[in-house]
Amino acid sequence: MTRPELTLYIDGNCPLCVAEWSRLRQWDRHARLGFVDIAQPGFDPAPLGVELADLNRQLHGWTAGGECVVGIDSFIAAYTLVGRGWMIAPLRVTVMRPAFKALYRGFARNRMRISRWLGVRAVPECADGTCAVKTDPFR
Repeated sequence: MTRPELTLYIDGNCPLCVAEWSRLRQWDRHARLGFVDIAQPGFDPAPLGVELADLNRQLHGWTAGGECVVGIDSFIAAYTLVGRGWMIAPLRVTVMRPAFKALYRGFARNRMRISRWLGVRAVPECADGTCAVKTDPFR
């Protein structure tokens, strides 16, 4: 098994997060991304050096080289790796980054409420409320 270029730590209880995970997996034709569900029973964030509360506040990702990317930077890295960097190009605009970071933090904090407002439901394989995302960061 090869190590993914970027491993994202997602909340498998969040329908919007799972939808994003699913979309990224579909676009990831070269297996560059790995996914870990932080909502799975037994998940231990200690080896990452962060608290579970931090992982729940914002999306975190770790590169194969050990660099941690957080929030919009994790989206930039993931979309770039799957060849869709153009879709999030505005996140790269230096003068706009503080506003985008603040908007994302507000979104992340309210992601469950936003999921309900938008009527986003868990995908069928998430029938028990927790999705079957691989907990092994390697494929």
